[in-house]
Order: sequence, then C-alpha cells, then structure tokens
Amino acid sequence: MVASGGPGAGGAPPRLVADAMLGRLARWLRRFGLDVLWDPAWDDAVLERLAVRERRLLVTRDRALAAHGVARDVLLVSSENLPGQVREVFSRLAIDPARPPGPRRCARCNDVPVPAKPEELAGRVPPYVLRTARRFSACPGCGRVYWQGGQEDRAREVLDSLLGNGDGRPENREG
Repeated sequence: MVASGGPGAGGAPPRLVADAMLGRLARWLRRFGLDVLWDPAWDDAVLERLAVRERRLLVTRDRALAAHGVARDVLLVSSENLPGQVREVFSRLAIDPARPPGPRRCARCNDVPVPAKPEELAGRVPPYVLRTARRFSACPGCGRVYWQGGQEDRAREVLDSLLGNGDGRPENREG
C-alpha cells in the first residue's frame, strides 16, 4: 500500500528507505536520481523509525514488515528479480523513466556527487581518463569519482533495459 499524501506528494520526488533484501534495487534507483537510504545491517525497527522520522516511503519485500503498520507509507515489492522490481517501483510511484526525479546520486552511499576538477583527482582515476574525460564529479560522502564515458554509458543502457525502453542515452561514467 502507498498512502496518498505521503512521501513524494505535491510533486516532490519520493524519498525512500529500502530493506536489506533490496540493495541492488536501491543502488539502481539512486543512479536514476531517487533518494534511497539502505543499509543491510538495519533491522525492521530501524527501517520503521527512519521511515516515520524522515517521512520516507518504506520499500520492502517483507510482507510482515509491510503489514506491521508503524510506517505510514509502504510499498510492498512483489517481484523477485531486479528488472521487475525497477519497473514495479516506477509504475507504482508514477515515475517517468524519461525524466529523472532528482540529481543522480552515488550508487554506493546516496550522496549527490559535486563537480570536480581533473587536478583534484590525480591518483584517483586512471591517467588516460584524467587526460581525456571532459567532466568529472566526486561524491562528498564516499569519495567515488564519476566521469563522462563508457562505464556509465553501459550502466544507462542496463537501466534502460531494466525499464524496458532500451534507448541507451549516454550520461556519465563512474569509476
């Protein structure tokens, strides 16, 4: 069940917290621009507290957790595979795959990467990439570096295939 008037109401992008079973889904949703908290160590009580305190939609595959009723807004994911889960979340939250709801987020830690200068990244990216890539960003949370190019192009193609639209638009690259 997803209650109306909850997270994401009024045109704001939905803010999510995902259970331990949905780590891969959380990482892909972050790449698309959704704010998704996820930590495999969080138990049900922590997930419920985060959902309530931060007004996040609790995304889970756990029927008992969904039925517990502490979190007001819950999205019970029924699909067992990643493509089905991605499509289910986008459909249930009425997210248009052609329009990311927010800035891309770090797949690892959920922070928003910020622009970075090549000279700041020496030793953190391959020398060839440092010489040839035009734009870089770095995650202030975990330090992961992103750049325009091949790996992120392939990630976008995977996301497009997960959503079933396969247009493979190039975006950024992740290192």
